[in-house]
Amino acid sequence: MKSVLKTISILAMAFLISCGGDSKKKEDKQIKIGQKPQTEEKQEPVKTETQTAESNVDLSNKGIGPISSVDIPDDIDTSMASRGKEVFNNLCTACHKMEKKYIGPAIAGVSKRRSPEWVMNMILNPVEMIKKDPIAKQLLVESNMAVMANQNVSEEDARAILEYFREYDSKN
Repeated sequence: MKSVLKTISILAMAFLISCGGDSKKKEDKQIKIGQKPQTEEKQEPVKTETQTAESNVDLSNKGIGPISSVDIPDDIDTSMASRGKEVFNNLCTACHKMEKKYIGPAIAGVSKRRSPEWVMNMILNPVEMIKKDPIAKQLLVESNMAVMANQNVSEEDARAILEYFREYDSKN
């Protein structure tokens, strides 16, 4: 009799262990009459495209600052661009590189993405631009909140930097 009780106890334990060990609730997979059986399909993750400020092209935004209009000739003024390159290399390359994001965004293509007025206002008035301009705000976030320093660039030098950007973008 003891051996029968032992055997029944062992079988009951084995049954409980084999049936109840999963802590996850199992889904009811019964099919109702007239219902198609559902097959488990792997769902692709939903891809949401968020546009970065660098990829956003907005030539209508003139920015916030002293520049409301810039007269841009079709031809590049190479002497002005040379001066702009010199100023850019002296003041801006600690944070900006032409082809890659560094502390600040990459500069290449900026003359094709932003209006001339926006570029000059960002150079001349970065503090107010970051506070009020939506693109500048987005760039700030994308640059890990690295605020662009006001380098006290003159309007003449800002225009020269813009010309350097135009020359660079026309070659690349």
